[in-house]
Amino acid sequence: MLTIDEIAALYRDVVDFPRKGIVFKDLTTVLTHPGALGDAVTHMLGMVENIPFNAVAAIESRGFMFGGIIADRMDIPLVLIRKPGKLPADVISEDYTLEYGTNTVEMHRNSLPEGSKVLIVDDLIATGGTAIAAGELIKRDGSVPVAAAFLMNLVFLGGAEKVEESGIPVHSLIKLN
Repeated sequence: MLTIDEIAALYRDVVDFPRKGIVFKDLTTVLTHPGALGDAVTHMLGMVENIPFNAVAAIESRGFMFGGIIADRMDIPLVLIRKPGKLPADVISEDYTLEYGTNTVEMHRNSLPEGSKVLIVDDLIATGGTAIAAGELIKRDGSVPVAAAFLMNLVFLGGAEKVEESGIPVHSLIKLN
């Protein structure tokens, strides 16, 4: 199994993507390494093993991979947090700010039984806006966001602190200063 440091070394930096001045952390180089995705999820599950949750909310799009595998391995429901217009049924929406603009996320209304304890999952936390918006959607739908799990935390952007200030504990395997 790959160590956390070995997984971190697989990331590629892409300068000026998606906008000038942004250094994008490209996950695709992790995914092309055989076994790295499964090893990353195994490490993520170890990181959250003491958190009582019974559902996963995965953030589009890279969070779908990690969240989907976590939900499958734990045999619990998976809820998708998506960009606007991607879900076919009745949705609830939440606007948020990210490191290079603003956006909106949506989830299906009544996705989970009321009171579900939900782990929010994404590959990376930057400014925290998406995770905070996901937490708000989960609360508005009658469930409780109990924690958020990320493979990577861009510590210098302060997103983890913002998410924690919103009441959601943050767990991340790789921390970049």
